[in-house]
Amino acid sequence: MTDRSALRRRLRDQRRALPAPARIAAAEGLATQLFALPALPATGYVAGYWASDGEIGLHVLQMRLPAGLIYCLPVLHDDTLRFAPWRAGDPLVTNRYGIPEPDIEPASALDAREMALVVTPLVGFDARGHRLGMGGGWYDRTFAFRQAQAAPPLLVGAAFALQQVDALDVADWDVPLDAICTESGILFPTTAADETR
Repeated sequence: MTDRSALRRRLRDQRRALPAPARIAAAEGLATQLFALPALPATGYVAGYWASDGEIGLHVLQMRLPAGLIYCLPVLHDDTLRFAPWRAGDPLVTNRYGIPEPDIEPASALDAREMALVVTPLVGFDARGHRLGMGGGWYDRTFAFRQAQAAPPLLVGAAFALQQVDALDVADWDVPLDAICTESGILFPTTAADETR
């Protein structure tokens, strides 16, 4: 069994240690990979995140979104996330974790099912598409409806390539990702059945 806390600390330290030029180049590379997704929607809401704690940035993605896609940021609402359209310059407030989010009434924000694409931050990931988040369970609770059936939105993890690990344990509540994008490529999750073929 993986010590998730120790692994989380190590991976967070690694990504925070990346120098600014590497972060800038990685944000460019990540945007290129996200735009290369075969299932990238042409219209609708795209949920991103406000990069903090060394997370790979989404500012390049946001600046280059085609006209039919509307960028949103997460807003804490009870024990799940909702999403609000946001453009640079729109007012922000700091949530209880110190992360900026749009200054709106959380209940008026969009439901997760209204998103076409959600780009989730990762602390770590493996080749099967298992993700290690910050440990609060926000994304797993928000997208728990996808456990019963594959349904929109498209869920894509975003991370630096150095955040990939050999294997992660999976909990019953973990919501699988459709893909993971790094600055250097796109990973489509494999399953045990895929690996035995």
